[in-house]
Amino acid sequence: DNMQLGANNYVIRVKEIEAGRGDLRPNMLLVMDPRGDDITIPGEKTTEPTFGLPATWIDMANREEAMFRGYTVVDPSTVITTHITEVIKDNMSELLSHSETQKLLDELDKEQQKLVADLVPGQITVGGIQRVLQNLLKERVSVRDLPTILEGISETSGHTRNIMQITEHVRTRLARQISDMNLNADGVVPLVTLSPQWEQAFAESLIGQGDDRQLAMPPSQLQDFIAKVRQTFEHFAMMGETPALLTSPAIRPYVRSIIERFRPVTTVMSQNEIHPKARIRTLGQV
Repeated sequence: DNMQLGANNYVIRVKEIEAGRGDLRPNMLLVMDPRGDDITIPGEKTTEPTFGLPATWIDMANREEAMFRGYTVVDPSTVITTHITEVIKDNMSELLSHSETQKLLDELDKEQQKLVADLVPGQITVGGIQRVLQNLLKERVSVRDLPTILEGISETSGHTRNIMQITEHVRTRLARQISDMNLNADGVVPLVTLSPQWEQAFAESLIGQGDDRQLAMPPSQLQDFIAKVRQTFEHFAMMGETPALLTSPAIRPYVRSIIERFRPVTTVMSQNEIHPKARIRTLGQV
């Protein structure tokens, strides 16, 4: 309850830093048209705070009519809880602290404790496990299947200490889960593939070895890549499709590091993360 905020404003902060804000109208309803058309019921035009969609505040009395017209109707408390939920998901990697990670390990079944004892601290520290989990959460991959994640860490931490490489191996172990996350309503994973030319451009732009490996692509080439990805994915979004971008395993994290800056909702998968039993459909190429 901050005097500096307007009467109907709210701000969501994560670790004291603003992560979202919105404007509510008590005793009114927020309506949106899932088809993207204009709302024809009289009301106050606004923007839905979580996803930035055009919306309108209408009187409670018009609820029935809004439902009849097929609009999405949301009350103010749901607007704010949806916004908080999305902010938490967006910032989950920051919210997973060292002590929270320790707690997750401590709460594993007795059968799994042997695996934890074999791993920590001989092969990896709790901080290392925390960073792997944070990398997964950053891309909204659930870390509920902790035993599989720990098995993945165990398989690879013997020959590398590179957290990115360990995370990539863990992602291949979670292929069934990652494929399932990206299924559309027809039970198919829609994909846009990265062209051989871009695959080569990314591979050739990697410099350094091991932990020091990084992407050094010329800015003009990066801008070209960003423009092409934007154009391709916006074209499919207008057709109601939300495909994942498919790349080779070696460059996936570097492609994702570029895409998360301008289109964080886009999933970037490597060929190793497509589960053998998943049904896929290729929609196009960048």
